[in-house]
Amino acid sequence: MRGHAARKRFGQNFLVDAHYVTKIVDAIDPRPGDNLVEIGPGLAALTGRLIERAGRIHAIEIDRDLAARLAADYSPEDLALHVADALAFDYASLGPRLRVVGNLPYNISSPLLFRLAEYETQLVDLHVMLQKEVVARMTAQPATPDYGRLSVMLQAAFRVTRLFVVPPGAFQPVPRVDSAIARLVPLGAAKPRIADAAHFTRIVAAAFGQRRKTMRNAMASICDAAALSAAGIDPGARGETLAVADFVRLANALAGKAGP
Repeated sequence: MRGHAARKRFGQNFLVDAHYVTKIVDAIDPRPGDNLVEIGPGLAALTGRLIERAGRIHAIEIDRDLAARLAADYSPEDLALHVADALAFDYASLGPRLRVVGNLPYNISSPLLFRLAEYETQLVDLHVMLQKEVVARMTAQPATPDYGRLSVMLQAAFRVTRLFVVPPGAFQPVPRVDSAIARLVPLGAAKPRIADAAHFTRIVAAAFGQRRKTMRNAMASICDAAALSAAGIDPGARGETLAVADFVRLANALAGKAGP
C-alpha cells in the first residue's frame, strides 16, 4: 500500500481493485465542471480517475500523512485538498450543486450521513461506499428487519438506491464484511414538509430507541395515546411498522406542543 500502514482509528480500508474502481467511477459518471468532493481519498484509487473525468475536485482527508502524499501527487489546480475531519467540515464552503463521493469509514458512517443530510439543499447527489448491512438499513422498507432510524431519517430527504456490492478482496487491508455502493439523490420538491426538523429527529429516535416497543410506550415522554390517535397513528403499533409519511405526519401534528 505504497508504504502506508492503515490506521484503525481512521477506519482505513483502501480500495485496490481496478475493476471496482472503474465500476464506481462509471456509476458516479463525473462530468467536466462538476462540483465534486471526495471524502477520504486515502491512497487515491478513485481520485485520479475523478479528476480525469470532472476536472478539478475537492478532497477531504483527515490523515496528515495521506494528505501530504496527495499534495505531492496532485497540483492545487487539479485537487483542492482540505486536511480536515469530514464530520466537522463545513460543506457549505464548497458552493452549490455539490456531488459527494466517499469510501466512508465504517465506524463513523451513520453520523457522517446525518451530517451530510444537513446540506441536502446544496447536494446534487451522494455516492458512498459503506458496510453492506448499513446500506441495507438505508434502503429498508417498513416492517422489514433492517428498517429503523437511519432508514426514516435518510428517506425523508433522499431517494436511496443500492447500486452494487464490493467484496472484501477489493480492499487492503481486507475487511471482515462486504461493502456496497449507495446512491442518494435529494428529493427536492418531493421532500415532505417537516415543520420542525429537530422535533422530527427526536420522534424518530424515540420510536426506534427500543425495538418492538409500542408507539404508546416509546412516545410516553413526548405525547400520550390520544395525541397519537389524533395524528392517525395506532398507539399499539410499533415504530418499525410506520412509513416515513407516518412519522412526518406525527411530527407535524405535535410540532410546538409540550409533552403529555
